[in-house]
Amino acid sequence: MAGVRGTLDHGVNRYNAPMNEDDLFSRDDGAPRPLADRMRPSTLDEFIGQRHLLAEGKPLRRAIESGRLHSMIFWGPPGTGKTTLARLLAGRSGFAFETLSAVLAGVKDIRAAVDLAHRRRSEDGRGTVLFIDEVHRFNKGQQDAFLPHVEDGTLLFVGATTENPSFELNNALLSRARVYVLKSLPADALSDLLRRTLADVPRGLGGQQLTIGDEALAMMAEAADGDARRALNLLEIASDLADAGVIGDEVVAEVCSGQVRRFDKGGEAFYDQISALHKSVRGSSPDGALYWLCRMLDGGCDPLYIARRVVRMASEDIGNADPRALDIALSAWNVQQRLGSPEGELAIAQAVVYMASAAKSNAVYTAFNAGMDLARKSGSLEVPIHLRNAPSRLMKTLGYGEAYRYAHDEPGAYAAGERYLPDELGERRLYEPVDRGLEIQIGEKLARLRELDRKAREGGQ
Repeated sequence: MAGVRGTLDHGVNRYNAPMNEDDLFSRDDGAPRPLADRMRPSTLDEFIGQRHLLAEGKPLRRAIESGRLHSMIFWGPPGTGKTTLARLLAGRSGFAFETLSAVLAGVKDIRAAVDLAHRRRSEDGRGTVLFIDEVHRFNKGQQDAFLPHVEDGTLLFVGATTENPSFELNNALLSRARVYVLKSLPADALSDLLRRTLADVPRGLGGQQLTIGDEALAMMAEAADGDARRALNLLEIASDLADAGVIGDEVVAEVCSGQVRRFDKGGEAFYDQISALHKSVRGSSPDGALYWLCRMLDGGCDPLYIARRVVRMASEDIGNADPRALDIALSAWNVQQRLGSPEGELAIAQAVVYMASAAKSNAVYTAFNAGMDLARKSGSLEVPIHLRNAPSRLMKTLGYGEAYRYAHDEPGAYAAGERYLPDELGERRLYEPVDRGLEIQIGEKLARLRELDRKAREGGQ
């Protein structure tokens, strides 16, 4: 952050001392400061993006400008300004700023930060913002360790997370903090940031005056994928390869090659994207399904994971409306296992497009869930005696299998009126075919058989 200097002590970063010009490009240990750190905004007016939170009159901006702060959690993708916002609100309020990384810190570090905050409060009445980066990495005990000190006002807690707080943070912590959702930065905002950096010679690229073409700058902004830190890192690398004060198109293309989209296997984006793929297939949108498939592959998702989920979609959302979908999904999985990429990925794409275009039915999925619910709730009902197997003489003596009607010996290979559920359940209907695809014919057949059952039972009364 411009205007402050940080030192590391027992896992705690302190940003209390003013920065002089000699500190601009180096840390206390003499190592150069990354461009992303040098360009960190020192005022709200310099902050890029997040207008839904920081536009005039928005609650978070009012809280920062007024100094009337509350504990909060910033949830959003990397490089969207979570740490910067925490520093800005501490600076505007006059609070000291202490930061811990949940990846490295433990309960001992939390206690050290709390003790420091207590001393500061008793000596000069100054408040302390405790910023916990990657707060979702703390376990329940670590999260609980600083709650009493948030409760009594010793600390103002600010957490940053890339994961859904409702899944990763305990309720006690969530009840004491307001969650603010930060969004990925659009490419035009990243382009503005890059232009500002090029124009800011003192803070920017080591005092160099560099130029770059508009198309190359736009390519760099796109490659950053909504992440301001990544955009500045790309610019810093490209500046080292500049020739005669110009960052050429070839340099930018080389620097940006190999950049992957945000995916984060096992994280929020991972489940959001697989959900989008599934819902696109269910919603009969081959274009949407293909897009999300490609996004996941581009982000580095294991194609075999996608293939397994596609098989699930074939049964859950298409079912007997088009049973070929399951065969095609299994074939795609097999191709991926046998041939790998890119041949296997194309087979998965074929399966996804076919399934998105196919007739849809969740009748089997619904019937299966209803059957499982019925089995759990009805207990251990006995198999009707006429349906039991009778491999021994004793079983035959006891009547096992007696009066069973062998369907193939009946007219049309159907034993009209026969019962297959436990007597206690009576007549239940779990599977209801939809009027789409092959299930139209299945439904018509089942209706005819039920009519035969009705007539046979009425005739037997």
